[in-house]
Amino acid sequence: MIKQLNDLTSIFNLEKKEKKAVFKINTGILKIMVNKLVEKGFYWLLPVILAKSTDPLWPDTQASIEQRIEIEIYNEKVKTMQSMIIHKRILVSSGIEKIFFLSPNIRIERRERAETGRHLYEFTQLDVEAAYWKMEDIFKLFEELIVDSITYIKKNFNEELEILKRKIEVPEVPFKIFKRTELEEKYGKNWELTISKSLKNPVWVTNIPREFYDYEDEKTGEWRNFDLILPEGYGEVISGAEREYEYEKIIKKMERDGINKNDYKTFLSFAKEGKLKPSTGAGLGVERFISYICGVKHVAEVQPFPRIPGFVSDL
Repeated sequence: MIKQLNDLTSIFNLEKKEKKAVFKINTGILKIMVNKLVEKGFYWLLPVILAKSTDPLWPDTQASIEQRIEIEIYNEKVKTMQSMIIHKRILVSSGIEKIFFLSPNIRIERRERAETGRHLYEFTQLDVEAAYWKMEDIFKLFEELIVDSITYIKKNFNEELEILKRKIEVPEVPFKIFKRTELEEKYGKNWELTISKSLKNPVWVTNIPREFYDYEDEKTGEWRNFDLILPEGYGEVISGAEREYEYEKIIKKMERDGINKNDYKTFLSFAKEGKLKPSTGAGLGVERFISYICGVKHVAEVQPFPRIPGFVSDL
């Protein structure tokens, strides 16, 4: 297995017709998704790479981070971006109410995740946020993006799909919705991979306990957040939520989870002053979605220079 993973990082893969087919499909999908978002009035903004604030990825039970990278610049400590959620919240609260990024995320995953075929230590999210939107609005948006992009690929990239020996069907919408508690009760803690292997259509899964910035109903204990699970064992490809915006609730959850408030001064200032708007956002893992469309065995196969946990390429 280690030799096979090492082989994925070889620059000689770039000469293969399969790799070129993947890159062409990748280009087609991004073209459709970006154009659709722009047509719908979303601002396309450039991402942040280094910042004082980033998503802590805690206490998300799905996170498996081996190392969080901090460096010093201009006598100040900054972090590499794990997710732009904090920045998205500030932006949509400042008058730019519908935004998206193609955002690089650096998450130094534990080495054993190299063999899942689904994890990278550096990847890109199509990151969306909209003020005053609800969870169901994001569902509809991403269902349209997914259906339109797969339809476009099937219509225009037959040669590339044949090179990859891939047959893919356009999913039926709307996607079914399940609660995490129902799936966990039926399939156990590994419900995600279990249902992913048996699915023929993507499904939404809601009520997944996560970070302080995601909305949690204090009366019911339910979370207004969600994942989109892909078929064929490709697993979660979208993660998102309605957001907390009330200062007292945010502080209470940060203290509960042991989050350092000093890392989120601007965010907390917005909340305390009542400037933090309710919003809903989500991020689509671009490489994982492309790997599903192309039918490759490892998500690293769709990156030109693979970023596999535990394997650092020469470039």
